[in-house]
Amino acid sequence: MPRISLWRDGRHSNDYRFFDRNIAEFMNASGTGVLVHKYLGPIAQPQSTDITQPTNATQSELNIQDLLFLENRDRRYEQDVYKIRGCYQVADNSFDLSQFGLFLQTGTLFMTFHLTEMINAIGRRLMNGDVLELQHLIDYDVLNPDLPAALKRFFVISDCTRGAEGYSPTWWPHIWRCKLNPLVDSQEYSDILKKITISDDSTTPLRDIMSTYNQYSSINQAIVSQAEVELPKSGYDTTPIWHRSTDEQTPDFSVNAYLGNTDAAPNGEPVTQGIVFPQNPDVGDYCLRVDFLPNRLFRWDGVRWRRIEDKVRSNITNNASDNVTQRNTFITNTNTYRDVNNNLQPQKQSLHEVLKPKAD
Repeated sequence: MPRISLWRDGRHSNDYRFFDRNIAEFMNASGTGVLVHKYLGPIAQPQSTDITQPTNATQSELNIQDLLFLENRDRRYEQDVYKIRGCYQVADNSFDLSQFGLFLQTGTLFMTFHLTEMINAIGRRLMNGDVLELQHLIDYDVLNPDLPAALKRFFVISDCTRGAEGYSPTWWPHIWRCKLNPLVDSQEYSDILKKITISDDSTTPLRDIMSTYNQYSSINQAIVSQAEVELPKSGYDTTPIWHRSTDEQTPDFSVNAYLGNTDAAPNGEPVTQGIVFPQNPDVGDYCLRVDFLPNRLFRWDGVRWRRIEDKVRSNITNNASDNVTQRNTFITNTNTYRDVNNNLQPQKQSLHEVLKPKAD
């Protein structure tokens, strides 16, 4: 009489098929509807001399767009949407006390799918980058009544593995376990959010009502505007302070504050502006040289033009008309130049564009 064994030397036995059919029936009977946006790999990139950004001959989920940062920023998704069933444990958002401090769980879900049914439906197992739409989480009762459509809930898969609870006595797995994180409006998922419209008779993309970008942009602009009112310029304004002089020719400028120097002379003295020093100055005359960056204030002491201060107090808003600091003219430089081929090139270049990796 042969020895009883549920293991069949690497083959799917009738016992395995019996368990698999029962588990599939359970998942189909109790699981929730899930719409799958299948990830196809990064969008084909133009020909480049950068070795870290290869141009792949064929499109595949195995391709990597950026080998330096190991990122797939421009992702392509299949136009067909697949429907499968999945199960997960519904739980309230709670505070995580397992770490130092107090953290609120951000809606991460762990969902399980039937392995065979999943492969038969989409042609492969679910993987990182696939986007899932959970139909039972659609919000029909939103707070804003002006929204033209119900809010859908999308999740992106960040990790996958065989579920420990999905092994049958035959030692074969039947369950695929995925970690889901809420999808955000970012470059990776624009291929989905830009192509789905809010309704059949509208051309408005779904991202226009789901994304919080405009709200965050408005909040940030309001904060910046109020900051410009309360602190219009850098440093401190010391012009109303009377500068004590030890004598007529050597004023004491020790009251000047950090980033508070301006183009005004101490105690409201008159100032001559220009790109050259005036001829035949009198002792105590001030001259602001506007060809210096930042502008520099000099004082004639009878022998030489002494440097008094540099105009470093300016508007801190980028691209403002009176912001002539290095931060505005160098860091946020938007100017262009023409190269030897008469092509327009940006004057400001990122380090990753200047420092190219070279083969050993």
